[in-house]
Amino acid sequence: MSRKNPDDRIEIDLNLDELDITASESKATYEEIKDHVENNHGLKVSSLYISQVKRKLGLEVGQSYNLPKSEDARVPNCPVEKEQAITDALKHFMMI
Repeated sequence: MSRKNPDDRIEIDLNLDELDITASESKATYEEIKDHVENNHGLKVSSLYISQVKRKLGLEVGQSYNLPKSEDARVPNCPVEKEQAITDALKHFMMI
């Protein structure tokens, strides 16, 4: 057997600046969101608060494996100032 070189070539130039951002590029991790909120707003937020805000905005949230043992367990709600800071971070990462 011998190797053959192709007779015809097609060259394509792509300008990646013109392409839209993909879905995977527009997702930030919870840690990135926490860091952004702390650096820009001086607030510490929990993953629970981030998931509450994401649900409120209709964004995809993964399944929680840390479920309460009793059905009447108290779940804290996200304070308004932290909700605004998380919303700002989600806008920064182009998730909303």
